[in-house]
Amino acid sequence: MKIGIIGAGNIGGNLTRRLTALGHEVAVANSRGPQTLAGLAQETGATPVEVAEAARGAEIVVVTIPLKAVPDLPSGLFDEAAEGFALIDTGNYYPRQRDGLIAEIEAGLTESRWTERHLGHPVVKAFNGTYAQDLLDRPLPAGHPDRVALPVAGDDEAAKRKVRALIDELGFDTVDAGGIDDSWRQQPESPVYGLRGGVEEVAEALAKATPERPEGFRA
Repeated sequence: MKIGIIGAGNIGGNLTRRLTALGHEVAVANSRGPQTLAGLAQETGATPVEVAEAARGAEIVVVTIPLKAVPDLPSGLFDEAAEGFALIDTGNYYPRQRDGLIAEIEAGLTESRWTERHLGHPVVKAFNGTYAQDLLDRPLPAGHPDRVALPVAGDDEAAKRKVRALIDELGFDTVDAGGIDDSWRQQPESPVYGLRGGVEEVAEALAKATPERPEGFRA
């Protein structure tokens, strides 16, 4: 597939490494420009591009940037993406550590619903509680008893299926975490956040979540 990755930090960089190794055609972008991605491109064979070009022809687009930077993404970003493309949001709201106060999220809007409204396209929330190094170190074949499962939330069922299939290809199981309005179940400091568990453990952790945002993750 053609896959666009916007953000080349820990998650974006390791997704670039894994997805190119699996044979996908990856275009990767960051806020500092393609010239700063020469090393990653040489290592992986990915194509470094400007942010505005990252989604061109892509069947899956991953947005993995600080939440506060989402409104600064260029308009028309997905105009040239493939028809029916899936948009993955890996973001988390860290008001004290990074993002500052975002009033709508403080008032109860889920992080990914806020992101979706700014991007103007349905999102699938995935990888937000995943350790970046695990993408390299912990993939296992389907059926392995130690295979880690990741929660996946989204309203577009077709897009969610596409994302879950990609995660399976990456070497991880998935658990359907509901729609985007349910995605608070996987926000920071929820029981599933950072959990290295299998399908049953992840499902149990999602069920135990409460909607109140922890004090440490409020502005």
